[in-house]
Amino acid sequence: MPHAQSMPSPGFQALILCGPGVSLNTFTSSPEELPKALIPIANRPMVWYPLDWCYRMGITNITLITPSSSASAIDAALSQNPHLTSLPAPKPDILAPEGLSENTGTAQLLRLPQVQATITGDFLVLPCDLVCELGGESLLEAWMILEAGLGGATGGIAKQFGPQMGIGGEKGGRRGGLGLWYETKGEDSVKGEDTDFVATSPLPAPTLPPPEGSLRSHISNLVYAMPSDTLNDITGEKKSFPIRHALLRKHGRIKMLTTYRDAHIYFFPFWILDMIRRTEQLDSISEDVVGWWAKAGWQDGLGDKLGLREVFEGSDNTNGEDAMISSGLIEEDIDPRSLSTTWTSKTSRKAEDRSGRGNETKFASRVRDPDNPQQQIYFTTPKSKLNIPPILAYIHPSKPSSPLVRRVDTTPLLLSVSLRLAKLSSIEEAGRVSASPFAHPLKVAHPGGVAQKCTVTRGDCLLAENVTIEEKAVIKESVIGANCRVEKGARLTKCLLMDGVVVGERCQLSGCILGRRSKVEKDSVLKDCEVQEGNIIPEGTDAKNEKFMVFEGLEDEDGEGMMGEDDGELDLGDGEDGNEPRLNGLSI
Repeated sequence: MPHAQSMPSPGFQALILCGPGVSLNTFTSSPEELPKALIPIANRPMVWYPLDWCYRMGITNITLITPSSSASAIDAALSQNPHLTSLPAPKPDILAPEGLSENTGTAQLLRLPQVQATITGDFLVLPCDLVCELGGESLLEAWMILEAGLGGATGGIAKQFGPQMGIGGEKGGRRGGLGLWYETKGEDSVKGEDTDFVATSPLPAPTLPPPEGSLRSHISNLVYAMPSDTLNDITGEKKSFPIRHALLRKHGRIKMLTTYRDAHIYFFPFWILDMIRRTEQLDSISEDVVGWWAKAGWQDGLGDKLGLREVFEGSDNTNGEDAMISSGLIEEDIDPRSLSTTWTSKTSRKAEDRSGRGNETKFASRVRDPDNPQQQIYFTTPKSKLNIPPILAYIHPSKPSSPLVRRVDTTPLLLSVSLRLAKLSSIEEAGRVSASPFAHPLKVAHPGGVAQKCTVTRGDCLLAENVTIEEKAVIKESVIGANCRVEKGARLTKCLLMDGVVVGERCQLSGCILGRRSKVEKDSVLKDCEVQEGNIIPEGTDAKNEKFMVFEGLEDEDGEGMMGEDDGELDLGDGEDGNEPRLNGLSI
């Protein structure tokens, strides 16, 4: 369907983080060839979904941040993959910064010099594994109304042409941030999916009711955020969950949620980079940056420990109300205190701050030290209260009719989300206007490859180009990639086949994910299994809840590797979720 921009470009930047995909290690063992960002979800590369989401909301300044090992593969896909080349111009940039490794935290990533140099204004951070049917322009509009003020996204180091609105400018009140959390329990829930602990407090009621379709009713102040594992550690150690009195004094009403998950969608103001740069202890965006920022809004002294006073009070004078004053559109207010002989002006105090007397106020010139008449008297004033801009939370409603929002970072989620997207009506069926943004033009891209005497339930199946389904085969609730072949009498139920897979005669597969160019030989029965790229499952294999992986470097008595001539390292995998890795059909 067309990817028309529904709103003018908001001047935002988007950073899409393309990680190594450790939890998808069956299919990401060779990131040089198939990095996580290119794993197919419902026959489209994973990174297509966040890219399409950004383009639909009007953001075209997009940077993909990836380890150097994956950069070449992603760059080639952007130029060759038909789904990625069909996206609007301009093409996203690829950044593989020095110092970025598979173990680099997301906040550490934002601290890298090349990343800091890339970001020049307010920005959006999101993961490459995000599938979000909710229109991003709705979230952006909510952020601009609640946080950016009338001036919109005006922060950053880029010079602004013309004045900026005082309400939204930096001097008119620092802009806050916005994140998104979604429900993990429900009809399409996946067992074992990660969750987060989230606590929110309601925003003040607006003077006028929000318009229909607004997300305002689902947005609250974020006061606490941490992974559920961290919460379990705290409650296990303390036998309870301690709550500070300062939180209750600041927020009388608090809602605590334990079944929601952080989508890792963040609308950040430009100043957050300064906080991350100054506070090297921040390792993760979700747990450290967002979590500590939320607590700093009500915990006295935490903002100073995070360096926010230096961030806010040490900024220049180019934004907000001062920009309007310098433009001549409004007259500068006269400060009566500047006319007093016993009070120093704002400008004088700034000069004293630069001289090292940030917390001292000077008496009038006639007030002298009696013991030293040449010395003027200063007195120390307490620090002013630090005003922390809020981090807001959009809590996505969990109604069955709500748009799909999911992170796809495990194999169960990869299968679940792909099968859900396969149920969407095609553009041909629903029409361009009514179709989902994730709808394919056709449910069966190449009908000529499907034999007449076979069964394909088109309502819940998705077949890509050049797929061959032979006679007496039965395909139910499955996604089949391009150039696959399902031979005579095979049965597939709730399966995901990547490109180039061959399923032999009379095979029975249920709940399986087969990697690119893999093959399952005839009369095999597999249930809830994962097959690595290029692996061949021997004839008659019967397996359940197993991973079939090829491990290079295992040598036999003759000194040759069990898989041939290649040498490499032995990686036995983690065997999580009850899946045992196999080598050529043998459990390890």
